[in-house]
Amino acid sequence: MRSAKTALAAGLGITAVAVAVVLSESPLTVLATNSTPASEQLAVTDSNARACQAGERLPRGTMAIRLSLGAFTGPVVKVKAISATRVVTFGERGSGWDGDTVTVPVRAVSNNIISPVKICFAIPQVGGEGVTVYGTTTGQEVAARTGKGEALKGRMRVEYMGQGRSSWLALAAAVARHMGLGRAWSGIWIVPLVAILMLAATILAARLIVESSMGERFTRASPPLLANQPRIPAVALICALVACLNATSWSFITPPFQVPDEPDHFAYVKQLAETGTRPTSSEESYSSEEGLALLALHYPEVRQHPATTAISSQAEQRKLEDELALGSESSKKGSPAAGVATSEPPLYYALESIPYILGSSGTLLDRLQLMRLLSALLAGLTALFTFLFLSETLPRVRWAWTVGALAVALCPLFAFMSGAVNPDALLFAVSAALFYCLARAFRRGLTTRSAIATGVVIAAGFLTKLNFVGLAPGALLALGIVAVRAARSSGRGALRAPAIAAAIGGVPVVVFLAANALSDHPTFGIVADAIRTTHGSLLADADYIWQLYLPRLPGTVNDFPGLLTTRQIWFDGYVGRFGWLDTFFPNWVYTVALVAAGLIAGLCARALLASRAALRGRVAELAVYALMTLGALALVGADSYRVFPTQSASYGQARYLLPMLPLLGAALALAARGAGRRWGPAAGALIVVLFLAHDLFSQLQVIARYYG
Repeated sequence: MRSAKTALAAGLGITAVAVAVVLSESPLTVLATNSTPASEQLAVTDSNARACQAGERLPRGTMAIRLSLGAFTGPVVKVKAISATRVVTFGERGSGWDGDTVTVPVRAVSNNIISPVKICFAIPQVGGEGVTVYGTTTGQEVAARTGKGEALKGRMRVEYMGQGRSSWLALAAAVARHMGLGRAWSGIWIVPLVAILMLAATILAARLIVESSMGERFTRASPPLLANQPRIPAVALICALVACLNATSWSFITPPFQVPDEPDHFAYVKQLAETGTRPTSSEESYSSEEGLALLALHYPEVRQHPATTAISSQAEQRKLEDELALGSESSKKGSPAAGVATSEPPLYYALESIPYILGSSGTLLDRLQLMRLLSALLAGLTALFTFLFLSETLPRVRWAWTVGALAVALCPLFAFMSGAVNPDALLFAVSAALFYCLARAFRRGLTTRSAIATGVVIAAGFLTKLNFVGLAPGALLALGIVAVRAARSSGRGALRAPAIAAAIGGVPVVVFLAANALSDHPTFGIVADAIRTTHGSLLADADYIWQLYLPRLPGTVNDFPGLLTTRQIWFDGYVGRFGWLDTFFPNWVYTVALVAAGLIAGLCARALLASRAALRGRVAELAVYALMTLGALALVGADSYRVFPTQSASYGQARYLLPMLPLLGAALALAARGAGRRWGPAAGALIVVLFLAHDLFSQLQVIARYYG
C-alpha cells in the first residue's frame, strides 16, 4: 500500500508540474503567410516530387513552415528556405500525417525578415495515393515542378509559424470564451464543467488504486446482473463511472461533427427517428437542417485544416443560432443519404433515437449533445466488462483488475470516440461483453442462462457494426471448444448450451441473408460488393494486409514506401490522432510514448514468462483471442485494400482496433504483476497515472487545435 501511495503521489505531482510547464509556454502561431488562398488543386504527385517557389518572405522567429499539401497517409516531407545560394533554414516532417496541410518543423530563424527567399520542398518517396498540392492558379507557370516534371500553374499557400508572445495561461480566458461557442447549451460554463468531470475522474481513480492495493472495495458488491451470477464488485462500477466521466468530458471538448463520420451517423439517426426507415443512399447529401448547421459551424473549413479553428466570435454564434432556429422550424424530415453510415446495421442508431426524440424540442446541437452522452454511458459498459473479463482471466491478483480497467477507462482515443455519435461506442461495449462471456465460458462452462447471454451479445454485435464480423470466427471457435470439452465430461447433452448460444447469435445473419434473397439484393449485401470490387490476386491482398501492420517480407512489392506502418499508422495513431485525424502531438511525444510502451511490454513479457506453466493449460483460450484479433486486423486490411492504391491505408485508423481493449487491459494488468509482489502495486499506480496524463494532455491538444 505504501509503495502504491508513493508512486501515485509522485506520478500525479509530475503530471501537475508538466501541465504547468505546458501552460507557461507560448503556442505556435502564424507569423505570416504568402497571402495565397488554398482554394484550388494545382497538382497531384504520384512519384518522387521536388518543387521550389520563389518570391517568399521568411519572418524572424520562424520555427515551422506549413505547406498546403494534402494526403490521407502522408509521406516524408523535407523543406528548405534558400536565400540566393544560402540555405537559411531546413527541416523534415516524418510520414504518417493526414489532412490538407502539413507542418514541417525547421531550424529557428534568428535573423530579421529575409526577402526574397525560395521555399523548396521534397517528397523522397510517394506511394500510390499521391500528394495533392493546393494553392491558387495565377495563369503563369511558377518555378516549381512535381515528380512528373509538370510546372505548377499557380502558387502554393505557405504559412510561417513561430512562438507566440503570450503563454497558454495568459490566453486561458480567451480560450475559455472560445470553448463556450458553437455548441449546445453554449457558454463559458463548459470549461469548469470539463474541469470538474476530470477532477472527479482523477480522484476516483486515485482512491480506487490505493484501496485496491489494500484489498478493499472487492468485498462490497452490487446485486447480480442475472440469477446465479456473481455480484459485481463496487470497484468495477467505479471504473465504469470513471470511463463515463472521461467520455463525457470529451463530448464537451470536441466541437460538433469534428469526429470521423459523425455527420453521417447523425444523419442515420435523424432519418430513423423522423421517418422510421433506414437510409438508402451512401451519398453525403444531408437534410436541410443538418446542412445549415454544418455550414454555420464552418464544418468544411475546419475539417482537416489545422490552421482553422472552430467558430470564435459572437457574430458567428448569433448566425449559428439563427440557422439552428431556421432548421428547427423547417419540416423535420431526415434524408435517405447517410454517407458511409448507410450500410451499417441499425442497433446503435435505434438506441440513439431515444435521446434524439427526447431532445426534439431543442435545436439540432441539443440533440447531438444528448446523443453523445448516451455514447459516454456505453463507455462505462466497456470499462465494466473489461474489469469482469480481467476477473475471469487473471483471478489470482485482484488489484491488477483495477489497473487494467482504469487504464482502459482513461484511454484518450477510446474516450474521444465514445464521446461522439459513432457506432464504435456500442461496438466497444459489445466486444468487451463478448470477451467476458467467452472468458467465463472457458473458466466455468456454459449454463443455459450464460449461453443465452452469450448468444444475445453475439447477435447485438452483428446488429451494431459490420466490423464485428472480424470477431465472429473467434467466437464460433470458442463455442466449439467449450462444446467439445463439455461433451467429453458430461456427454452429448452438454452440447445444448453452446448450440443455443450459436443459434441466437446467428439469427441476425440468417435474417439478413433471407431479406437480401427476397429483395433481389446481393445475398451477402455489402460483403458481396466488396468482393466484386477487390482487385488483384489473393496473394497481393494478403501481402498488402501483412504490410499494413508489419514490415514487408523480402522480395515483395513495397505498398507503403517510406512508411513504417506499425509505428506511424497504428502506434502513433493510438497515441494521438484526434479530430478528423488532423490533430497531432509534436513528434517527440510519440518517441517518449514508444519508450514507455517498451517498458510496459517488457514487464508484461516478464509476467507471461513467470506464468508459462499456467499458460500451457490455456492454449485453446489464447488461440481464440488470437483469432479474434487476427479477424479484426484482416477485416480492416481487406477493406483498405479495396481502395488501394487510390488511398494507401483508407482504414488505417487505430480506432478500428479498440474492440480489442479488454486485451489491452489484460496486458497492462500483467505488466503491473510483472513488477513483482513488492513493486507491483506501485507499477500499477504509475501505469494508471500514465494513462491519466496521456488523457489530460490529449484533451489539451484538442483544445489548442480548435480553440487556441
